[in-house]
Amino acid sequence: MPIDQGELSTDEVLRRDIPWETYMTTKLITGTGLQLLRRYDKKPENYKAQLLDALKTPSHPSRGIPIAINCLATLLKEPMVRSSFVQSDGVKLLIPLISPASTQQSIQLLYETCLCVWLLSYYEPAIEYLATSRSLPRLIEVVKGSTKEKVVRVVALTLRNLLHKGSFGAQMVDLGLLLIVQNLKAQAWSDEDLLEALNQLEEGLKDNIKKLSSFDKYKQEVLLGHLDWSPMHKDPTFWRENITNFEEHDFQILRVLITILDTSTDARTLAVACYDLSQFIQYHSAGRIIVNDLKAKDRVMKLMDHENTEVTKNALLCIQRLFLERKKYPSCLYCLYLLPTGNVTGICILTDPSINPKQPRPCSVSCYFSVA
Repeated sequence: MPIDQGELSTDEVLRRDIPWETYMTTKLITGTGLQLLRRYDKKPENYKAQLLDALKTPSHPSRGIPIAINCLATLLKEPMVRSSFVQSDGVKLLIPLISPASTQQSIQLLYETCLCVWLLSYYEPAIEYLATSRSLPRLIEVVKGSTKEKVVRVVALTLRNLLHKGSFGAQMVDLGLLLIVQNLKAQAWSDEDLLEALNQLEEGLKDNIKKLSSFDKYKQEVLLGHLDWSPMHKDPTFWRENITNFEEHDFQILRVLITILDTSTDARTLAVACYDLSQFIQYHSAGRIIVNDLKAKDRVMKLMDHENTEVTKNALLCIQRLFLERKKYPSCLYCLYLLPTGNVTGICILTDPSINPKQPRPCSVSCYFSVA
């Protein structure tokens, strides 16, 4: 039986002409955009890469990228184009363009860039790429600071699409999106889609917070590589109840924590990483041996000369726990309360726990470091 006129085979769908003229007459694209899109249609893949080239090396310093993004925002409505764009590694070219804007021209460029990301959020391979990039923090920064309703709307719709994909939900919780959404809800928006998206985001984020265990939250924080003094780091209950979870996947989280000592340039992150290593040493029965085997000692010792006192203090704490037996920790920890600067000098002067901590004297423990 012949295919009904209202139906198309897959091949016919893929070969069909896209009515770009209709887009232009309804003012969805400009005349310039129509010419570019017509040239894009039904051309070999290497010719279709012209839009990517326009993003990489704009032909005009101020108009090149906006024109390319304007065309792309229309093209990405087509599933075939999304696939081709992702395969050509085009998503990474959009990420730097997602940043707060102030002028009318830059706001329009930001809106159309976010529109591209929203269209890609319906395509699974693009979502996988977005998950490994810095797109989420950038999107949240934009929605947090933007006052333009159309920009807030398209970003909110994108975040709603990503909320239940992979680890996006947990990352959104860690990046404080719930409070941002609640602040946005308090503003006077007229767009119904935006209001619905904000309600769904708030509901979904609250559900995520309920589902995530404290260790899941901790794991996400470490994997993101940005550590802060959230309550779990100094909570003895957290460490007692979750210490065996650190053994998962051959101590994966511990290894990432140690890697952060080499790669991070953020003082707060380094301080927290040192402190967490010291907590692992204290609460895991084989903590000292494991941390030594993972070659963490030299990395921590380098940080004892760090310019930031918070880093040096926590690096010293980690080294003390690494060198000393657990039963001797209390006497060594007193020195941290007596020394304001945290600068490492020579032989360690520690306080005997049997005397007043304000009257220090050399303790009987054999130590390697001191604080001046």
